[in-house]
This record gives sequence, C-alpha cells and structure tokens, in this order.
Amino acid sequence: MNHSNKNQTKNLQSHSNNTASLMLIIGIVFISANLRASMTSVSPLISLIRDNLHISNTLAGMITTLPLFAFALFSPIVPNLARKFGAQRVLFLSLITLTIGILLRSWAGSLGLFLGTAVLGISISVGNVLLPSIIKREFPNNVGVITGVYSVSMNIFAALASGVSIPLAIGAGLGWTKALQIWAVLSFIAVILWIPQLRRKNQAVPIAKKSSSKGNNVNMWKSPLAWLVTLYMGLQSMVFFCLVAWLPDILIGQGMDSGKAGWMLSLMQFAVIPASFVGSVLAGRMANQRLLMAFGSVCTIIGLLGLLFPSGVGLVSLWIIILGIGGGITFILGMMFFSLRTQNADEAASLSGMAQSIGFLLAAFGPMVLGYLHDAVNSWKMPTIVLIGVVVLCWIVGDSASYNRYIGSSLKD
Repeated sequence: MNHSNKNQTKNLQSHSNNTASLMLIIGIVFISANLRASMTSVSPLISLIRDNLHISNTLAGMITTLPLFAFALFSPIVPNLARKFGAQRVLFLSLITLTIGILLRSWAGSLGLFLGTAVLGISISVGNVLLPSIIKREFPNNVGVITGVYSVSMNIFAALASGVSIPLAIGAGLGWTKALQIWAVLSFIAVILWIPQLRRKNQAVPIAKKSSSKGNNVNMWKSPLAWLVTLYMGLQSMVFFCLVAWLPDILIGQGMDSGKAGWMLSLMQFAVIPASFVGSVLAGRMANQRLLMAFGSVCTIIGLLGLLFPSGVGLVSLWIIILGIGGGITFILGMMFFSLRTQNADEAASLSGMAQSIGFLLAAFGPMVLGYLHDAVNSWKMPTIVLIGVVVLCWIVGDSASYNRYIGSSLKD
C-alpha cells in the first residue's frame, strides 16, 4: 500500500511538473510573440501616421528608432530589477505596461504616439533581456530547442504584423490607430497566460545573487568575451535593421514596384523563421558554433552581393531567401550566446542586458548612416557594399565569440 502511494505521489508530481513546464513554454511563446509585433506593425503605416498627424519625415522616422534607443537605455537596468523583485514579476508588469503603451500610442495624438512608443520600447526590453535567462535556468538541457521556439514565435508575429497592417488600416477601414491598437489584445493574452508563473515557489530568488566563475563575481563590462558577444550582437542587429529599413527602397531603385518590394521584405522575414529554429537546435548541440557562424555569414554576403545587380523577380526572390536564411542564423546565434557563454541564469541576464544595450544602440544608428550614404552618392550600391563590410566584420567578431568557453574563463575547446 505504501509502495502504491509512493508511486501515485511520484506520478502526480511528474504530471504537475510537466504541466508547469508546458504552461511556462506557452507563456514564453506568447511573450516572445509580443517582442516585435508592436514594432513591425508600425513601419508600413508610417506615411499614414505622418499625414494624419502632420509631422515631419524626421519625426516619423523616430517612431521606428525610438524603441531601439529605449532598449539601449533600459536593458542594463533589467537584471537588477529581476534580482530585486523576481524575473516573473518583472515580466508580468512589463506585459501590463506594454499593453498600456500600445493603447496610448494610438489615443493621444503626437504626444501619445511618442510617449506610448517609448513605454512599449521599455517594456519590450524586459522580455528581450530576461527570456534568455529564464530559458537558461528552467530548461538547461534544452536551451537550443526552447530558444528556437521563442525565436519562431517572435519572427512569425513580426512578419504577420508587418503584413496585415495595411489590409487592416485601409482594406478593413480601421485606420492606423485601430490597426495598431489590435496588438494590445495579443499583449493582454500574454498577461493572462503569465499569471500562473507568479505562483511558482522558486520565484523569491529568481536569479542568483552572485554571478560566479571559480567562485568570483564576473564583471561583464571587463570581460573580453562579453564585449565580443556585445559587438557581435550590435553588428548583426545593425545589418538586420538596415535591411528592414531600406530593402524595399533598394529594390524600388532597381525598378521593382513598391507592392512587390514590400512583399520581398515579408519574404525575407518568413525565411528567417525556419533558419532561426534549425540554427538554434544545431547551435545547442555543437561543441562550438564556428561552422554555423560561417554558414550564416556567407549566406548574408551572397544575398547582399545579389542585390548589387538588377535582376528579375525570381532571382531577386532567391537572394532574399538566402538573406533571410543568413539573417536567421546570425540572429539566433546572438541570442544563444547569452546562454552558451554563461554558467548560470544571473550571468545570462547580465550578459543579455549589456549586449542588447550596446547592440541596439549600434542598430539604431545603422539605418540613418546607410540613408546618409545613399543621399551622398545617390545610389544604393555603395551603401550595400558598406553593409557587406559590416557583415564581414560581424563574422570576424562572431567567430571569436563562437569558441566553447564561458564568461570569466580563458578556456577554449
């Protein structure tokens, strides 16, 4: 009888653990779905917003770059907030403020637009920083798979949001305000689904108070490896946001109509999805990620080289798909390094905060610099060549970050 009771207790505990893990994964999926959708939904509507609010092109451009600056400023603060209040609680509050920011962005004219955009940028930075550390802590043996799920969810909704904005605003007659407000529904669903995580017993000390290697605290800002990961994160983010900002213009400059050019951007984003998932699984199983880094970088370079010369829609589609594959792999490696190069959740959160702070600051300036180069030479060839140079530099830095070692350790594989 006692033996039977013990087996029943074990089965109940196992079932309870499986249910808790499933609920956590569902929560991660819905949080990651919110990390880009409220941003990518804006880009196709910029002209409508500009004309409706009578703002300049410069101010209109700030709508897309303001969240990146918010990421840069707030990311280093997030790990400390998580240590003090608990990662789950901080994420919960960030989802509530994200919902408020999305609604505020569409309700109070120009002031609400920029204030709401800043609020949602700050809110998203919490998820950017803390999700990798939670995955590191809760799924230490499946970091690659769970990071892949997280990436797929984020990129699917990012592509979906950019694709449906115009149909919702114009086709469905909602206007830009309601087309943007719709994404508050997604963030509110994430709020509801994250509530069970607030009751988990291990949330009092969600991230270790000390981040250690060989028993000593690790100062990320003094670690050469941390700076390699940070620089890599910045360079690959710069390439991605430059393409998001200017790819349609590059193709329009080669004679493609604006409708097809817009679909090419969506095609690139959809190509990122399978590449990032497969890349995350492979990266988690590899002794080091140098070969995967090389493959992703070469794909990106090939895609950019293809864009240097005008060609038919079929061939352009091939270059765009190759670009998406390269971008998906280089992006996911940047996210994976937060877990692969650290030994515990605290280090992962600290490295994530540092890398995303500096990284998104670099990314914010990238599209502006590329646009300035285009205006100076009145052509997209020189800016594209410069972007290829950035990819090569990113590859060199990423190769050094791909060795199997930890922050605070000089050991290589």
